[in-house]
Amino acid sequence: MRTPNFKYVRKRKELVELLQNKGIHDQSVLAAIGKIERQLFIPDSALHGHAYENKAFPIGAEQTISHPYTVAFQSQLLQVGKGDKILEIGTGSGYQAAVLAELGADLYTIERQKELYDKTTPLLKSLGYTQVKYYYGDGYKGKQSFAPFDKIIVTAAAPEIPVALLEQLRLGGMLVIPLNNKKGNQDMLRLTKSEQQEIHKEVFEEFSFVPMLKETNE
Repeated sequence: MRTPNFKYVRKRKELVELLQNKGIHDQSVLAAIGKIERQLFIPDSALHGHAYENKAFPIGAEQTISHPYTVAFQSQLLQVGKGDKILEIGTGSGYQAAVLAELGADLYTIERQKELYDKTTPLLKSLGYTQVKYYYGDGYKGKQSFAPFDKIIVTAAAPEIPVALLEQLRLGGMLVIPLNNKKGNQDMLRLTKSEQQEIHKEVFEEFSFVPMLKETNE
């Protein structure tokens, strides 16, 4: 476990206040955002001074770390309870995974970009998130061997809702996913699987994500 860098404590507090002003009300989510050192998930140290601004930054492999508001919004929609079995599609920088781990999730996370998987897995482990299960693979396929999941979160723009992910949700489970819309952005959806196997859809704000792609990329 590394020693926290106290240089950014005030900036994290300001970020939490910003998120509250933008409508994030889940105190557990806010506490996680206020604790996690976001600069550690940004490879370019020249950008670390901007880490607590509500901005996305490049992380390699043509991917980005999402805006803190996006991470907080998705986390809030998931309604994470301690011990919830959650599948994350798109580990990316690992920042969203860290938030979910702080919320007490039993987390399984999949990354298709080998470059990011190789960097993010040791980073998260070094930060103490050793309980998280990390996988290199195709997120479209989910992780059938560990299904069903209480919750599933997708952190990339989906052209359609992967059937495998719906199938791997338990009854009563939720899938939070950004789905492409006609404007070129994504509508944030929360899909809940009823006890009768029906899917209840809720549509929230519009966001902008990098594309969700099939198969793996060495």
